[in-house]
Amino acid sequence: MFELKAQKRDIFGKNVKNLLNQGTIPAEVYGSGKENIHVSILASEFKTIFGQAGESSIINLTIDGKTYPVLVHDVQKDSLGNNFIHIDFYQVRMDKKITTHVPLHFEGEAPAVKEKGGVLVKSVEKLEVEALPADLPSSLTVGLSSLDDLHKSVHIKDISVPSGVRILADPETVVATITEQVQEEVEVKEEVIEGAPVPEAEEVPQETPENTEVPKEKKGS
Repeated sequence: MFELKAQKRDIFGKNVKNLLNQGTIPAEVYGSGKENIHVSILASEFKTIFGQAGESSIINLTIDGKTYPVLVHDVQKDSLGNNFIHIDFYQVRMDKKITTHVPLHFEGEAPAVKEKGGVLVKSVEKLEVEALPADLPSSLTVGLSSLDDLHKSVHIKDISVPSGVRILADPETVVATITEQVQEEVEVKEEVIEGAPVPEAEEVPQETPENTEVPKEKKGS
């Protein structure tokens, strides 16, 4: 499991900007039937742990000497998406199954991409699973070596799942498939040859309408 330290905080509202300026992140720890705990965490430490644990691995969060098993339930970032500005931790019971989303890790290369010019399309990035907190995997591996021909697919039922983990989705759901490359239509334009004679428009003689008298030319008086 991963380890992280936090401190209780009594700074709220607009004043949390002071925490952010000092390199700490305001956070909340909550759980079913548990009282919320307001804490702050060093931004540098959280970035490191979150990069490894993600949202599906248990983190032992130590607050004032007491340890709480938690999952990262939600994170908020600034408008540029570079810095964390708030974290929600969910306190879990180690003896009770929970549901959470686990990311998929696509392993290897699909032979049909290299040998037959196919395109690999990933249709699922995360799967919802149920397990005891200690059994939660940080990711599920999807092997691509079986995709050796166009239109072949990998389904949820093909994914190897650790003991004690159950995927809460249709086993027939496609997570990756090989499609053909789309051929772009080439627009053919007529080539204009410079200096080529341009055909003249044919002059159509005007007909005199029937029963129409053409005035005779008058002689000078």
